[in-house]
Amino acid sequence: MSSARINVLLVVVALALVAIVVPNANSFVILLATRALAFAILVMSLDILLGYTGLASLGQAAYLGVGAYLTAILATKYQFGLGYDFWLVVVLGILLGAALAAFFGLLAIRATGVYFLMITLALGQCVWGLAYRWNSLTGGDNGINLRIRPKFGIDLANEVTFFYLVFACFAVSLLMMYTLVQSPFGRSLTGIRERELRMQILGYNTWLHKYIAFIIAGGFGGLSGVLWAHTAGIVSPENVVLTTSVDALLMAVLGGAGTLVGGVIGAIIVFGLREYLSTMVPWWQYVLGAVYVLTIFYLPTGLMGIPGRIRQQRASAANKDRTKELASAAT
Repeated sequence: MSSARINVLLVVVALALVAIVVPNANSFVILLATRALAFAILVMSLDILLGYTGLASLGQAAYLGVGAYLTAILATKYQFGLGYDFWLVVVLGILLGAALAAFFGLLAIRATGVYFLMITLALGQCVWGLAYRWNSLTGGDNGINLRIRPKFGIDLANEVTFFYLVFACFAVSLLMMYTLVQSPFGRSLTGIRERELRMQILGYNTWLHKYIAFIIAGGFGGLSGVLWAHTAGIVSPENVVLTTSVDALLMAVLGGAGTLVGGVIGAIIVFGLREYLSTMVPWWQYVLGAVYVLTIFYLPTGLMGIPGRIRQQRASAANKDRTKELASAAT
C-alpha cells in the first residue's frame, strides 16, 4: 500500500474517532470541537493559497465575516435560514464569499510576496471597517446575537446534533479540497508555487489559476462563516479583525502548510491551548506565542513534517553507517 493511501486511511480513522469520542464528552469539549471544526474549514481554505499556491493572505477572515454576517442578518431581521432554508443560506454564504474573493482577487492577484500580503491585509481591514461602522446593518461593536439555531426535522439547538452537522460540513469540505489539490488543476497550483516562470513558459495562465484558487478559498471561507455564526451565537467585528486572519495563518503553519490536514491539527491545538490555558494562567498568550516561534524555528514544515524529518534522519544515519563500512572495507 502506498504512503498516500496510508495517509488517507489514517485521516479516515481519525475522523471516525472524532465522530465517536467527541459526542460522548462533556458540553465544553463538544463546543470546543465544534468551533475548531468550523474554523478549520477557513484554515484549510487558506492552505489552498498558502501551502499549494504560495500566496500568504492576511485577509481570509473577510470571507468568514461576510458568511457570518449574512447568516446573522437574515436570521435576526428576516427570520430566514432558521428552517430548511438554512441550506439556502449555506449556498448563499459560499457564493457571497466567492464573489467577494473574485472582486478582491482582481486587486490582489497581480501582486506577489509582501505586496500581496499587504494588499490582502488592507482589503480585509476594509471589511472590518464596514462591520465596525455600519451600525444599522451589523450592529457595530455590539455585533448581532443569534438566539436560536435552525430547526428542520432535527433541532440544531442540541449541541450533539449541531456538532454532527458541523462535522459533516467539515468532512465534505475536506474531501472536496483534497480532490481539488490532487487534480491536475491542483498540481498546476503546486507548480506555480515552486516556479511560476517555468509554468508560464510551459503555457499555463498562472494568473487565472491563482485567481480561481483565490475564489475557491473565498467560497469555503464563506461556508466557515455560516457555521461559525451559529457556533458562536454572536457575530461581531472581532470575527473579521486582523488577528483572526493571523490565527488562521499560524494554524496552517503550525500543522503544516500544503497538507490540509495540518491546518485542522493546528486549529485543534490552538483552540485547545487557548481555552485551557486561559483558565489556568493569565499569561497564556505568551505560551501560545512561544509555540508558534518554536514551530517556525525547529519545525518549519509543521507538525505534519515530523514523520518526514524522522525518515530523513534515519536515511542519513544509514548512509553514514554504509560509508563507514565501505571505508573500513577499503582499508
